Amino acid sequence: MAKPNESYQLVLVESYRPNSTSGLHGGVHVRPRHGQGFPSTMHVECSKSLSRNYPVGTVFRIRAKLTDREGSGDFLYSYFGWKYDVVELGKK
Repeated sequence: MAKPNESYQLVLVESYRPNSTSGLHGGVHVRPRHGQGFPSTMHVECSKSLSRNYPVGTVFRIRAKLTDREGSGDFLYSYFGWKYDVVELGKK
């Protein structure tokens, strides 16, 4: 069920390689940075270019909102076509 009362906000996220990819697609994923009120274990649905076109560990500023999917729990959602800012490049 969507959360229609949640608003979009600027969130810092980073790309990372999860220890286990069981049930996940791809080897690189995106998660919220610490200290923003979202757990760093939360998934982020956003443009694949964040995980494909930059080194792992790159920090981005995206516009996202808290939402959920039936049976999956909460996650952050950002429309894939929106612009984002690269805040800090990860190490290659």
